[in-house]
Amino acid sequence: MALHPDLRQQVIHIYKELLHLGRAYPLGYHYFQTRLHRAFASQKDIIDENDIKKGIAKAQYVRKEIEALYYLKRYRTLRQRYNNS
Repeated sequence: MALHPDLRQQVIHIYKELLHLGRAYPLGYHYFQTRLHRAFASQKDIIDENDIKKGIAKAQYVRKEIEALYYLKRYRTLRQRYNNS
């Protein structure tokens, strides 16, 4: 059974978004990319649409968490710079 084209596009899109976010990952892009690839590859055999949608939702949650960590890091850096003046 083939994957629904719309779901396939969503999976590819969230994968690319996560790769883009991984550029600024503290442990390095290569570390992030290999872990991301392994996580997506482990789910490659899922066929059920509901399971795929749950996986997409989980990936979007992870994306939001990573963004929140980056914003927190930026906030702390700016706060430290301007409070020490």
